[in-house]
Amino acid sequence: MASDSHTWNLVFLQLLLEELGHRVTNLGACVPDELLVSECRRIEPDLIVLSSVNGHGYHDGLRVIGALRACPELARTPTVIGGKLGIAGSGDPDRQRSLLAAGYDGVFEEGRSVADFRSFVGALPATGGRVLPATAGRALPASAASGVLL
Repeated sequence: MASDSHTWNLVFLQLLLEELGHRVTNLGACVPDELLVSECRRIEPDLIVLSSVNGHGYHDGLRVIGALRACPELARTPTVIGGKLGIAGSGDPDRQRSLLAAGYDGVFEEGRSVADFRSFVGALPATGGRVLPATAGRALPASAASGVLL
């Protein structure tokens, strides 16, 4: 997200998703909202994953999901958010309800099990969405199940 300059969380998520058989386009840190939306429109991913570790994920996430859901072609794309979403600690049920009501399909706040995220991803249909190779520059197998934008 635009305010989050951390990258290790994105690398971890990319590796996890690739391990699960998905192609990943990792846009990196500090991605402006407009760039995120334009890349999602261009790539047409099967899943959008937003991650934050700076504690501003909740506020950034509310802004970003509004922009994504305002695009007709992205309105139904599964989109999740996770990480450190607030500075007052994790586990705020009001924060989770608010993000879900705003349009997220899943909220995986710090402290929640990676198994929950794996289960969510595993339940998604593999549609073979159009994707770009991961930003690390290595080619991904053509047999990868779907495209995830990170």
